[in-house]
Amino acid sequence: MPERFRLTERLEISRILTGLWQVADIEKDGTTIDPETGADRLAEYAQAGFDTFDMADHYGSAEIVAGRLLARSVAPSARALTKWCPTPGPMTPDIVRAGVAERLERLGVARIDLLQLHWWSFRHPAWLDALHELARLREEGAIGELGVTNFDAAHLRLARADGVPVRTNQVSFSLIDRRAAGEMARVCAEHDVWCLAYGTLCGGFLSERWLDAPAPERIDDWSRMKYRRFIEAAGGWDAFQTVLRAAAAIARRHGVSIANVATRWVLEQPRVAGVIIGARLGERVHTQDNLRLFSFALDAEDHARLEEAFAATKPIPGDCGDEYRTPPFLTASGDLSHHLDAIPHAFAAEDVPGRPGVRRVLTGSMWEDVAGYCRAQRVGDRILVSGTTAVAGQARAVAPGDAGAQTTYILDRIVAAVEALGGRAADIVRTRIYITHEEDVIDVSRAHGRVLGTVKPANTLVKVAGLIGDHRVEIEAEAIVSEG
Repeated sequence: MPERFRLTERLEISRILTGLWQVADIEKDGTTIDPETGADRLAEYAQAGFDTFDMADHYGSAEIVAGRLLARSVAPSARALTKWCPTPGPMTPDIVRAGVAERLERLGVARIDLLQLHWWSFRHPAWLDALHELARLREEGAIGELGVTNFDAAHLRLARADGVPVRTNQVSFSLIDRRAAGEMARVCAEHDVWCLAYGTLCGGFLSERWLDAPAPERIDDWSRMKYRRFIEAAGGWDAFQTVLRAAAAIARRHGVSIANVATRWVLEQPRVAGVIIGARLGERVHTQDNLRLFSFALDAEDHARLEEAFAATKPIPGDCGDEYRTPPFLTASGDLSHHLDAIPHAFAAEDVPGRPGVRRVLTGSMWEDVAGYCRAQRVGDRILVSGTTAVAGQARAVAPGDAGAQTTYILDRIVAAVEALGGRAADIVRTRIYITHEEDVIDVSRAHGRVLGTVKPANTLVKVAGLIGDHRVEIEAEAIVSEG
């Protein structure tokens, strides 16, 4: 039987989760899987001990199929982990509750074992509103545990620092994509969060089929299209073959498959609770091979061989989840700029009365009316952004006590204001940072560098006697909008 892992007192999972994303692929011609037949297939996995199923609102009829299994007494230990992927915009309690209600209805349950939020652009701060409402639903019993998916380390830290009880983050993690072993693992350890890893086999590329094989000239499978981009970002086909040969040598040594070695390496990484392996219902079942994952462990010699192979590769750029938000877009469809550009701006721009050609952004803060200022104003090609703190709603300080997390939230608001006025983060030419505690310098600086490290604006950092309330950081900015 596969190993099990207790995420919390309320949730225990199989360390090999059965991923249902391929249901959408099977149903792409419009023909849905018969729910009862699909549940029969899931029951085969559950009976072999692979009784934890991962799905999402957009994985075709996966939630409905899983719900039929949950209704059966033959799989009492089965757990359904699903994802809610709303379009960024206002996240009122009604909107969040409607999203959860739909998940509950499709699954046919009174409580979702683990609800994971995906958010496309952190420039829109409503993701934090959504998480707090989901946390309230957890307290009410509609959600067992709360997770996120494709969050980077900075925003995971921000959520936890703001009191959201996030327990998992579902991210890409493999021999080729090792980002989750860095800052993500550190943040998870600090805040008691666990990773659920997907993409572990790189769409099947990490297998005997591709050992010493030429690079494919044409790929029709969406999953392989995606992970072919990862391979290129990691140094190309030759670098990939170096890693694959190392995994093959280890597999021969232990009498297992390359897939076993690739998956075992991820399972042995710190803060990894489980690995998600996709299932094509009614087509291919790999339960017997997957059970061999628990018949061996990688030793020091194995890890040394893999580390030597890793040296031939390049790190995947950015942090976990960045492949969906910034170039290079490592997705099946490639460049997602058009999708991200279609997401509504967090803040609306308006003309300034009596000043032709001048525009401004108001964020709705009560202080804008009380003190008579705007968040940002554009005059010609210059954008000036007011001193900005990490505030949600009208007055609540976000992430009190964590200056680094506050900086992340502030810079999201600043960039969102610049974008609403036609600029980009790359147009920011100056920032001024005010902090209240000298010990926060490193955390604040690192958060600033994560967002603007490639831009490198002129900067001033000043320690001040104090800021209002629980704010430890305030930042103002200037941008000059460039063409193109």
